[in-house]
Amino acid sequence: MESQTRETWKKVEDYHSNGSNNSQNVSLSDPNIITAESGQNVTLPCRASNNNIIILEWSRADLRTQHVVVYRDGQFAPDNQHQSFKNRVDLQDRQMKDGDVSLILKDVTTADNGTYECRVLMGEIHSWELNIIILSVVDPPGQTGGDTEDGGKEDGGKKDGSVGLIAGLSVCAVLLVVVVGFLIYRKCKQQNDGSYQLPAELQKV
Repeated sequence: MESQTRETWKKVEDYHSNGSNNSQNVSLSDPNIITAESGQNVTLPCRASNNNIIILEWSRADLRTQHVVVYRDGQFAPDNQHQSFKNRVDLQDRQMKDGDVSLILKDVTTADNGTYECRVLMGEIHSWELNIIILSVVDPPGQTGGDTEDGGKEDGGKKDGSVGLIAGLSVCAVLLVVVVGFLIYRKCKQQNDGSYQLPAELQKV
């Protein structure tokens, strides 16, 4: 996380140092660091200078050409939205009053960690405003897995343990029946051997 923060600050410095030479005017704010726990809904803050907004783009550094969400002409544009963000994002204020273009990210996991960019194309001056937000998602205290997948594995382990216990008891019961049956058979055989007498004709000989 620390190395990622250093890279982000370097990017900010590059924007500031090269901004005057860039043919596209870009206004950049300092990074904002947000921390959250897995499963929470998180608001990534971003504010434009006014609400005369032509295009709003939310992206993450590692998504390359895909976006978290794109908002234009008063509605979301599904083009190039990354699959992991479908049905998980919304604007805090779709009317974008006072330039509020903050993004709500629902049910976050550690997979959502990263550097997010909020890019706004302003209508009056036809320039981009850029805000950078670093999101750090951690597992709640006492929880080692974080995701439901781990919870599923834990439940599966409990079920496997129950099945093993039942199988072990069944084997013990079968062995007990076999042993008891053998003892009963042996006792009956001994009794039959002790009570057997020779026929009278043979006893006289």
